Amino acid sequence: MKTIHIIAAFTIILVVSCNEQKSKNMKEKEESKETALEAIFPKGEKGPAEFFTGNAYNYGLVPMDSIYTSLVGNVYFEPGARSNWHTHPSGQILIITDGVGYHQIEGQPIEIIKKGDVIKCPPNAKHWHGASADTGLQQLYIVPNTENGVVDWMEAVTDEQYNTAE
Repeated sequence: MKTIHIIAAFTIILVVSCNEQKSKNMKEKEESKETALEAIFPKGEKGPAEFFTGNAYNYGLVPMDSIYTSLVGNVYFEPGARSNWHTHPSGQILIITDGVGYHQIEGQPIEIIKKGDVIKCPPNAKHWHGASADTGLQQLYIVPNTENGVVDWMEAVTDEQYNTAE
């Protein structure tokens, strides 16, 4: 009889602890889904430190040529990563596919950008973009009329400039 009580007690403890672990695992999965970005395309090559602060990765989708005079690609910015200030002779279109980040045209306030946003940067507008401090950013970029040039890189965005967004 004593053995049956011990087995019953052990079974109850086992069931309760398994349910608690399952609940904990489900909660951890839900939390990781909130911070993980959905990758549509491969991560790509790490961007050069001379043009980016932090880790940014570029994956080209449509290379420029004489027929399709546009450049299209995907950039993933890790949390805190951002581009330097730069311009595009024919402008740039950004389509945010996941995450949260910032975009700023010189002389204008910083915009918070997120999944589903489309940003049209005018030709020759000095601007920067990147991830928020705690969430990565995934974006598609379109640079039209590449026969006019692609990008002119400038100075890095300072931490002071970046931190005004927070």
